Amino acid sequence: MTVAPEIQSLIAWGVAVNGRHRGLPLPEARHALRAELDQELRRLGVVVEEVGAITQDRVPVDGGEITVRIFVPSGAGPHPGFVHFHGGGFVFGTVDSLINDVKCAHLCRAAECGVVSVDYRLAPEFPFPTAPEDCYAALVWTIDNADRIGLDTARIAVGGESAGGNLAAVVALMARDRDGPPLALQLLEVPVTDLSDASDNHPSVSLYGDGYGLDRDAMATFTEAYLPEPADRSNPYASPLLANDLSGVAPAHVLVAEFDVLRDSGEAYARRLESAGVKTTLHRFLGHTHGSSVLWQTWEPARVWMHEVVDALRGAFHANSAARETGAA
Repeated sequence: MTVAPEIQSLIAWGVAVNGRHRGLPLPEARHALRAELDQELRRLGVVVEEVGAITQDRVPVDGGEITVRIFVPSGAGPHPGFVHFHGGGFVFGTVDSLINDVKCAHLCRAAECGVVSVDYRLAPEFPFPTAPEDCYAALVWTIDNADRIGLDTARIAVGGESAGGNLAAVVALMARDRDGPPLALQLLEVPVTDLSDASDNHPSVSLYGDGYGLDRDAMATFTEAYLPEPADRSNPYASPLLANDLSGVAPAHVLVAEFDVLRDSGEAYARRLESAGVKTTLHRFLGHTHGSSVLWQTWEPARVWMHEVVDALRGAFHANSAARETGAA
């Protein structure tokens, strides 16, 4: 199967944008790339759907505070909740980006859940383990403030894309290890699961490490920024694929893309979860590349991807609600 014209255009656009801003200081590059992506999405007709309310709050973390953006559906609560971690290689990304608002609002409406989007601190200014600790703090904050923001603590999921998928997997591990909040689901989209020195050994790295959007050179750059201490790269909270024991973590739904440098490590993580007795669903989307699901409002195969994300959340929330009602009876 070949890469669709819509994806080829997306990849070419990304190459041109990165080329225009190469050499900018990182803070300026973050702003410029976000502005370009917001502009391109608006040109394509991408819109933020209306939800019941969108608010922001501050979460105390070690050394300061982070922002969370909260999307709440219409109607009486308490609603199930989805704690979302954005992608961006641990170096880019923000809750202020249009791509983030578009997805979180859609999930809020379609899955009928509150969405807490987390603006975790970025590398290299804040290297590992800042991001996962921020994300775990946001999960705990969500539970502690559930009544105030209208969420049901018995129906909370975590998830994200790429680096955000890594952070969701790690937060699920932390919740198990720290006797933290029970989770209905970990929703991992094109997740980073292996940042160790052996990560290049996954076959998809050589197959799709150049010319398919996210390439191996970018992954190396992100890894250096996020994990400047080489010994940290085999830490399970950085590379969850290397965890000795995955039993007892939240049920998982893993989505990977056929033409993605991260495909095989993501699939390896799903297989390890399943082997550990964790209820796991794995779906490889043929014809997709890393990040092509961003086209879900304009390209039918990406719309199918988004439908699965919504269905996975709805299924997990319904299962937890049904189990609670059965237990109460």
